Amino acid sequence: MIQITQLKLKIDHTKEDLKKQIAKQLKIQESDIIHFSIVKKSIDARKKNESSIHNTNYVYSLEVEVKDEGKIVKKLHNSNITIGERQKYSYRPSGNEKLKHRPVIAGFGPAGLFCGLMLAREGYAPIILERGDEISNRVKAVEHFWQTNELDENSNVQFGEGGAGTFSDGKLNTLVKDQFGRGRKVLEIFAEHGAPEEILYLNKPHIGTDKLQGVVQGIRKEIIALGGEVRFRTCLTDLFIEKGRLTGVELNHKEVLECNTLVLAVGHSARDTFELIYKKGLDMIQKSFAVGVRIQHPQKLISHNQYGDLYEKLPAADYKLSHQASSGRGVYSFCMCPGGFVVNSSSEQGGLVVNGMSNHARDEENANSALIVTVTPEDFPKANDIPEALSGIEYQRILEKAAYKTGKGVIPVQLFGDLCRNQENDTIGHIKPIIKGQYTFANLRECLPDYITDTLIEGVQAFDKKIPGFADEEAILAGVESRTSSPIRIIRNEEFESNISGIYPCGEGAGYAGGITSAAMDGIKVYEAIASRYKAV
Repeated sequence: MIQITQLKLKIDHTKEDLKKQIAKQLKIQESDIIHFSIVKKSIDARKKNESSIHNTNYVYSLEVEVKDEGKIVKKLHNSNITIGERQKYSYRPSGNEKLKHRPVIAGFGPAGLFCGLMLAREGYAPIILERGDEISNRVKAVEHFWQTNELDENSNVQFGEGGAGTFSDGKLNTLVKDQFGRGRKVLEIFAEHGAPEEILYLNKPHIGTDKLQGVVQGIRKEIIALGGEVRFRTCLTDLFIEKGRLTGVELNHKEVLECNTLVLAVGHSARDTFELIYKKGLDMIQKSFAVGVRIQHPQKLISHNQYGDLYEKLPAADYKLSHQASSGRGVYSFCMCPGGFVVNSSSEQGGLVVNGMSNHARDEENANSALIVTVTPEDFPKANDIPEALSGIEYQRILEKAAYKTGKGVIPVQLFGDLCRNQENDTIGHIKPIIKGQYTFANLRECLPDYITDTLIEGVQAFDKKIPGFADEEAILAGVESRTSSPIRIIRNEEFESNISGIYPCGEGAGYAGGITSAAMDGIKVYEAIASRYKAV
């Protein structure tokens, strides 16, 4: 296969234009092209402020099938045109130990979803436990919460089919190195179940919460059709361990299920499960993460800055910003949602946490992003009744309870200028809040420590130098964003097992991923670990 990189076309090109340019690059006739496919498509707007329309382009990497590939490439002497193929996922189960009981997976977010699907496809018939609802009932529970502020602690933005990522932008880009093709496999599986085909080649692919809901439902149906089982409203409430090995699990404080293989894919908000496994002796440690707020700007401000005057002809732009503050702490944007919503994503009574969400079209008026500040175990509370490994969870709870109190039970919102002046206001400016869930004006300094708010202010002012208008005094802040990543890591060995034999920590909650794709990839890694040891039931 011929691989072409750095092929540029103006933004209003057609598919026929692309084919013509391929033929031109290869110095062949269009009729000589047997087939071509897009490997990657991105936007190059580095010269956006120059006058010519051709200074903003789409940039392609492609695979092209023609006759006499080697002869054609040899004649060209072009470093952007080579012979090769993308790495394809090729793992096959090789285990020979007898698996006494069907594997159990706790959690049906991306890690559990993909681990379960891969096990099901190879005949392992997994049993998957999910404390929340299947997607249609989960959507109803979430919408009810946003309208009434009545929270279901087991089925909400954090818990339920698809995990926390179901109510997000559905971003699929990841920085995880992918030498075995697992990331590509994740994208292919999403596309097989209804995600837009463009996720296979866009530089920063996303699905959007509206489409992601149907996709995860489709994956669940395949798991069941292959002999797997998914139990909703089913919470892992106890572990039975003998001589350092798992023998069974308790469900909903009543049912006991014999089990020798448990995948812990519970997500970063399963605090009661973390407390359970700590008491049961699993090795775990506290880890650093980041906390802060959500900030909203007009999407056209972001898109115009990123793309120039052509922004209306291009998809809604995103951004990624970071700054090393004078305090020594890092402040950065996270989980940026173009054309999206800020959402109340609380999962505990008396606590409040926000997140961001976009539909596939990303066509809402505002862009929003988490602006977060690094925190370390040095910041976490020290108390005799709080185990060190769980102190990061307590730190999150302290902030979330303060946010709940500050907002009187609903999302506390403040304009950036008012945060700088340490004052509360009750009016909005030219930016209209786009929020799912009830909100009220408040002073965010009442729920965040000074070292966070001062660093946020410095960060916003620094980001204004990169995106003029970012420090608009009427930019809308909402708090608190505290579930950016897991505050713990469950230790696992090279075979992906914890110190308790038969328990496999997996995904974002266990501390081994940071987003939908990396969590799904970790689910595949754990599937491989199980399938390399055991043969199907």
